[in-house]
Amino acid sequence: MTDRYCVFGNPIGHSKSPLIHAAFARQTGEDISYSAILAPLDGFAASVHAFVAAGGRGANVTVPFKEQAWQLVSRRTARAELAGAVNTLVFGNAEIVGDNTDGAGLLLDIALNLRCPLLARRILLLGAGGAARGVSGPLLEARPAALVIANRTAARAHALAGHFAPLGAVTGCSFSELAGQSFDIVINATSASLGDALPPLPPGLFAAGSLAYEMMYGREDTPFLAFARAQGAAQLADGLGMLVEQAAEAFHVWRGVRPDVAPVLAMLRNSGA
Repeated sequence: MTDRYCVFGNPIGHSKSPLIHAAFARQTGEDISYSAILAPLDGFAASVHAFVAAGGRGANVTVPFKEQAWQLVSRRTARAELAGAVNTLVFGNAEIVGDNTDGAGLLLDIALNLRCPLLARRILLLGAGGAARGVSGPLLEARPAALVIANRTAARAHALAGHFAPLGAVTGCSFSELAGQSFDIVINATSASLGDALPPLPPGLFAAGSLAYEMMYGREDTPFLAFARAQGAAQLADGLGMLVEQAAEAFHVWRGVRPDVAPVLAMLRNSGA
């Protein structure tokens, strides 16, 4: 009998997750179906329970429900607990287990697909919201020389840095306080690109050989990537690889099989994603 999985979100029509997981299923021979479900903004929990009652085995969660998912689950993995958000649900044994694969997806994309080591590198993380929180722990576990979290509101950056301080060398600051500093890896985890905007960044952030990483993905440069290109960043990347890698991590959580990401990522790139 085909096992059912899905992704919950609002909006959800743009989601590439059904395409990605269908490709993983074909590649691995796993008998699954995967759909996208538009959950009402005030009806996320009811949508999840209805899917479980209909025989669902697991689900992904995307905006704006990751924090609600964290509250909903009966048990959380250590990485979900640390992130304060859940993007992967596992149903079984009368419980809902919450996991978070976003951080793992980011690290795998940077280290493997982009061949950019994180060990002993200076990393700048732009933003202090849910996206930044979800990846800060895994970034610190990669043992960078330093992780700096910068945000428009410095207090939020300081609070986030304080939360993750037990894991490594992390500090918080405002965007203006970045003047005079340079980094090996700069990651945009702000929502600015959704509005076709750029955070107020000073020049000189990109060290020689640096990587500029945009969590958004699309055909065109975002304002952040255009800024990085103009500032001389050596390597530019959008978040499509992170999307596929976090999906592969979720697939592994559900099925115990790790799909090969490269052909699926190539398929999406070739289709103009």
